[in-house]
Amino acid sequence: MDSLLQRIDQEIVAIGGKRSRSRAQVIEVFFRTGTHVTVEELTHAVRKRNRSVGSATVYRTVKLLARLDYAKELDFGDGLKRYESNLEAHHDHLVCQECGAVFEFKEPRIETLQEQVAKQHGFFPTMHRLDIYGYCRKCAPGDKRNRDK
Repeated sequence: MDSLLQRIDQEIVAIGGKRSRSRAQVIEVFFRTGTHVTVEELTHAVRKRNRSVGSATVYRTVKLLARLDYAKELDFGDGLKRYESNLEAHHDHLVCQECGAVFEFKEPRIETLQEQVAKQHGFFPTMHRLDIYGYCRKCAPGDKRNRDK
């Protein structure tokens, strides 16, 4: 983690950014969180360590991480922007329309099929994203736990 933080710090300085203890804390908490976080969720997590870090600092930092290609901004259609680390291998998402939970999955057969379809159409993809919307086990219609509400 320390070498990652040092590398990011060097890149920030190289583009004219300034070193900041608050920014460093935001970056560290972001990568340690390991989930699809909103700025509000990340701000809450950072403030557990340092109450003086403002949401504007968190917002600017995750935008900077995205610009440096260390983070991805995700929009699952619920009006919230979420951010995830861009350091992990490609994966797809299952998004619960009831509770908002996001589950990551990797399925080589889907990746192979997508490559075949692109090739059949003479298409050269530069990236893709697959988000499957529905209901998680906890929220699935017909689930006994939902009927009891």
